[in-house]
Amino acid sequence: MRDVCLIGIGQTPIGEKWDLSLRHLAFSALTAAAADAGIERPDALFVGNMLASRLNDQAQLGALIADFCGWRGIEAVTVEAACASGGAALQAAIRAVASGAADTAAVCGVEKMTDGSKVETAGALATAADAEYEGIHGVTFVALNALLMQRYMHEYHVPHEAFAPFSINAHHNAINNPNAMFQEELTLQTYLKAPVIAPPINLYDSSPICDGAAAVIVASIEVARDLPGTTPVHVLASASATDSLNLDDRHDLLSLNAARLSAQKAYQQAGLVPADMDLFEVHDAFSIMAALSLEAAGFADRGRAAYMAQDGEIGLNGRIPISTMGGLKARGHPVGATGVYEVVDLVTQLRGEAGANQVKGARLGMTQNIGGTGATVITHILGI
Repeated sequence: MRDVCLIGIGQTPIGEKWDLSLRHLAFSALTAAAADAGIERPDALFVGNMLASRLNDQAQLGALIADFCGWRGIEAVTVEAACASGGAALQAAIRAVASGAADTAAVCGVEKMTDGSKVETAGALATAADAEYEGIHGVTFVALNALLMQRYMHEYHVPHEAFAPFSINAHHNAINNPNAMFQEELTLQTYLKAPVIAPPINLYDSSPICDGAAAVIVASIEVARDLPGTTPVHVLASASATDSLNLDDRHDLLSLNAARLSAQKAYQQAGLVPADMDLFEVHDAFSIMAALSLEAAGFADRGRAAYMAQDGEIGLNGRIPISTMGGLKARGHPVGATGVYEVVDLVTQLRGEAGANQVKGARLGMTQNIGGTGATVITHILGI
């Protein structure tokens, strides 16, 4: 297998993009990434998307977007793994380049979630759960995460306010990200007064419904060396794992087993340990998921992630900075695109291009992209 690196990144601002279609969002991100990489046409395109066929009446995104970008004729497919679709698309591209099937591959995560009603979007998101054992009872995705949070608080005697630092940190970092949806501070008082969506999850425990697209260009190290002006970021690990879709079928509800297995595989591939990471772009779709991910990935003992956050260890100058450009909570969570946005943020940090949010001396970092309530988890480790 060949060594693989990322040589170009691109993204659109996240928000309610009613005036832009899926193809326009993808085009903006992909052409920016291609220009950043210094290439005109990749050998292949992998599109991460979850909801287009349901919310936008559009399938065949691979061919649609390749054509719209002027790349008609290349290999192009859509990859779906619920909220982990972006990470899965990147993994497919990495494997294509590593195997020699392609010398360059473009990856685009794209999602439009705001064109329909909130009821339609909530119903579409619920398809990431088990339709026969969870969905049939009318459970929403927020409710499933609320069950996890309730159990965590009960099992470890953690008060709800202990989760506030995750959201406060994300909002603080988003202020300096022009592509973030919420570029504003969040105070503890505002967090505590937020309306409850599904007890104990409140408005500020949750990432927003939004639209956006992010893209990266994957290349072999040989191709990267021939492109002047590029700063290759090396792919040191790309690993995935699964668990049951339905929560009641899990052996340990709070272990987030797929995240643990995915992280362990990634550490083994890279020959690294958690202490080697300079930052971690966590999948903070809900604050409970940030806590469970930190514990599953080995950055905190079980039941301790919330207190770790309270102690400032997740800030830009902390032991393991997370959500460095706002994360899913404040940057936004256009579900099929999120895994690629995480990687774009990490590449920005490793290149030293994060401005006021730069993690000093960042040379190694990890992303974790979670599908559903942890049924599919994809972990990437990158280094400069």
